Amino acid sequence: MATSVTTIPPASPAEAVAHFSALFGFETDCWDVHEALCGQADFVLLDVRGPDLFARGHVAGAINIPHGKITAARMAEWPGETVFVTYCAGPHCNGAARGALRLARLGRPVKIMAGGVAGWLDEGFALRAVSDA
Repeated sequence: MATSVTTIPPASPAEAVAHFSALFGFETDCWDVHEALCGQADFVLLDVRGPDLFARGHVAGAINIPHGKITAARMAEWPGETVFVTYCAGPHCNGAARGALRLARLGRPVKIMAGGVAGWLDEGFALRAVSDA
């Protein structure tokens, strides 16, 4: 007897490869971002939350541009091929996706950092407050 897990059978291995491979084109995780920031990061990390939340604690090296403030004029500061990684509060927040959508609509390469601030803290990484800078 099938359970609620197997009532709908899993995708074929070929479909699973295509699906999971595609996910990496859209997102990265906190660990990979942390590792990259410890060296020479080849992306710009955007905290797309509001300035108050950013001031209370953010990933060191992140730039605060709330998702609603992502405009062509604002992003002209970076070359067109610059890769952006957006993050927000965490899985309960869609700000990272909103910011990524705005960037993609501007023709910018973008990924989201899965987990956001909650994931960052879950990995044991520290946040920096504006007063710490």
